[in-house]
Amino acid sequence: MSTNNQPDAPEAAPQPRPREAFPIHEVMATLRATMPAFQRPLIDQMGVEGTTPFHILIATILSLRTKDTLTAVVAPRLFAAADTPEALLALGEERIAELIYPVGFYRNKARSIVQICRVLIERYDGAVPADLDALLALPGVGRKTANLVLTAGFGLPGICVDIHVHRICNRWGYVQTKNPDETEQALRARLPPEYWIEINGLLVTLGQNICLPVSPRCSACPVAAFCARVGVTRSR
Repeated sequence: MSTNNQPDAPEAAPQPRPREAFPIHEVMATLRATMPAFQRPLIDQMGVEGTTPFHILIATILSLRTKDTLTAVVAPRLFAAADTPEALLALGEERIAELIYPVGFYRNKARSIVQICRVLIERYDGAVPADLDALLALPGVGRKTANLVLTAGFGLPGICVDIHVHRICNRWGYVQTKNPDETEQALRARLPPEYWIEINGLLVTLGQNICLPVSPRCSACPVAAFCARVGVTRSR
């Protein structure tokens, strides 16, 4: 009987298991089903109601660093006095500031509104451009505002990333980014286009009611089973 004198081959080192893909389709389906139980974010609601892109733009400017409950009072008050670029420009900066008080940074916002109206009249015949770069060129308009005008005002593809979207996507482990602008670019590369328009409304609702910045309500979260809880040290 012959014997094999060859040394045994070394066992292959165990390979790490590949990281499971984040189940974005299941997560988004769950949020679609559960978030309507909560109050819809103001600008998102305005878009559903068919509010004009100009009103969406101005209301979004007002909403920056301001709670929806206050913006929901101030924006109609402003639009009751003037609801077109020409009419707002005629009101003037001081009167606009009076009408939008006490939103955060109301004097700066009044100045931006006047400047925006002037540019819209001079360059676009008073219409809001349905173009990201053109919107970003407007005074006081950043990427969050520009994308929200595209999605809520025009129903066009865009990814509006505010602090809620940035926090939650990183908390999930879906992206690893340092700021909202980086999160937007990461989502543009990874998020299926079918979710671009709605992700802001769903995650803002989740972030305002459950996935809070400090001590999130993980026990009540409908997508807790999929969340890596990155950075979460205390929860309820």
